[in-house]
Amino acid sequence: MSSSLRPPAPRPCESCPYRRDVPAGVWADEEYAKLARYDADTPYQPTGTFQCHQTDADGHSRRICAGWAGCHEGEDLLALRLAVLGGSMDPATYRAVVEYESPVPLFPSGSAAAAHGAAGIPTPSDDARRVINKISRTRGDLVQ
Repeated sequence: MSSSLRPPAPRPCESCPYRRDVPAGVWADEEYAKLARYDADTPYQPTGTFQCHQTDADGHSRRICAGWAGCHEGEDLLALRLAVLGGSMDPATYRAVVEYESPVPLFPSGSAAAAHGAAGIPTPSDDARRVINKISRTRGDLVQ
């Protein structure tokens, strides 16, 4: 059986909310709120995997977010365990997520990433606006 979820990209994308060098305020508040939930003890975490915001909106190339994989201890992620048990992730992809190491600096937790990102929502910088515009061109399903 082939997995519908692909392993993380070699590096987190340029708009990944887990990256330290991404401007604050790029994503909506509800997107940042999702990050901290994966910091909880395993039984209290979300059951769904965190997928890359840059993958196709039609779901044909769903990929695990490289920032999520690099920030969190994969073996402690409830969503990974459930994805393997449910058949949406094969064991090789699970291993790739658990062993993933980011080549770029990431925030130490989802909470830290969320706090940084959400702080810029009221007044996004020019850099944040450039990233938002790039995402809007790439992701046709998002409304500006």
